[in-house]
Parts: sequence; structure tokens; C-alpha cells
Amino acid sequence: MQERFQTVIKQRLKIHIENHPPLFPWETQIVDYPDTFDEPSLAITPNWGWMAQQSKLNLPIPLPEKVFQELLARCQQIVASSLPTGVKLVQVVEGLFPNESHTLNDIAGLVLRSSYRSVSTLDTMPNIQSDYSDLGSRQQMALSLMAAKQILDNLTLTVSPINPVVERIWLTSAGALTLRVEHYSQGDMTQLRVHGDLPAQGILTLRGNDSIAMAQSLNPGSLSVEISCKQLHPTYTLEVECPDIDPLPLLFVINPQV
Repeated sequence: MQERFQTVIKQRLKIHIENHPPLFPWETQIVDYPDTFDEPSLAITPNWGWMAQQSKLNLPIPLPEKVFQELLARCQQIVASSLPTGVKLVQVVEGLFPNESHTLNDIAGLVLRSSYRSVSTLDTMPNIQSDYSDLGSRQQMALSLMAAKQILDNLTLTVSPINPVVERIWLTSAGALTLRVEHYSQGDMTQLRVHGDLPAQGILTLRGNDSIAMAQSLNPGSLSVEISCKQLHPTYTLEVECPDIDPLPLLFVINPQV
């Protein structure tokens, strides 16, 4: 009888506490607290805004984001080099395929000799809609080399008296970046001028032959830089900085030809 009485008392106390829970000293009413607290992350997630350009590449299937990011970073490092194109391609891609230099050289030759969608290595794909991870190693190499070739082409602008104006569009997460390079003569001086339409605030920096020209804007819009000399240098670099789009600058190479 006593045990039953204690059980009834406990049940009634439990019901009373559930209906009228006690308050902490600092509380005036019932407050629901979350089980966990989300701490703000101290790490800043970068915006890889230059990578939107991948959608403009002529590839059978898209590359994984990390692969394209690696290729773009390596292309940036090597685009201004005077190495032959085939060597550049292998050096861009070899980090993804260590100890495969011989095979990469063979496939790079195919990429240079063939149109982008007719590389024989890719013709044997069982399913052209396959993911990159489903492809064989040679097919991954071919696709990566094709992408590297197009990235390097997009980053290189060649102007000459016969072809004095070249335009380039690079797609970003904030919209299109448009560049217009002009090569012309005025008297005994030769000018190299770059007009840029930036989708965000940024800086244009043109360098070459111990000369530098820089322009900056705090808003999206047009910028121009120009270098004049009696004889242009064979290679100039154009650096586009848009921190709101990407933490790293985008580097182009301009090759003026006589």
C-alpha cells in the first residue's frame, strides 16, 4: 500500500513539474533554449568567381569543380612562359596524373592536332554523358588536356598590325568580364591599349618591358590602361583584380606581333 502511495505521489509531482517547470533566477517566464549553439565560423569561404568560365568551354562533359580549379591555377602560373604549347599542357595537367608524363605527352599531341570534340581517346567513351569520375584514366587525361588548352587560349591575346584589335570575354560569377586590346602606331611610337569592362570594382595592371600602367575603379564599369614605346616588348601581362569576385587576380598574356 505504501509503495503504491509513493508511486502515485511521484506521478503527480512529475505531471505538476511538466506543467509548471521551475524558472532560473534570471527568468521571468518559460524560455525555450536550443540544444546546441552554432558558433560563427572564423574561416572565410573564398568566392572562386573566375571558375564560371568553365560553362563556356567546348567540352563533351563538365569537369569537377576541383579539377577545373587546379587547371586554372596551373594555367595562371604558366601562361606567360615561352615554353611550347605541348609542354605547357603537360605541365598544367601532370599534377593530376603523377608519373604519367609519357602518356600525357602522347595525348597532348592528339589534342593539339585534333578539334576539341574529335580526340580519338574520347571517341571510345562508353557514355558521353558519363561523369568525369566514371571515365578511364586516359579519357580523364584527354578531357583535362582539352580544358587546359582552351583555358590557355582564353588567357592569351595576340595583336598585330594586320589584326590590331582583339576582344576577349571571360565569364565570372558576377557577370561577363570584357577585354579589348588595341595595337596601333602614332608617329614613331607604338601603343598598346587595353579597355576593360569589369562586372565589379577592380584594378587593371598592364606590365612589360620595364613599363607599367594601372587603373582602378571602386565600381563596376570601364577601365583603360596604355603603354607607349618605340618598340613593343614581345610579351605583356595583364592582371585583372576583382576581390569581390575572386580572391586571386586573373592573369592574361598579350603578345604584340610586328
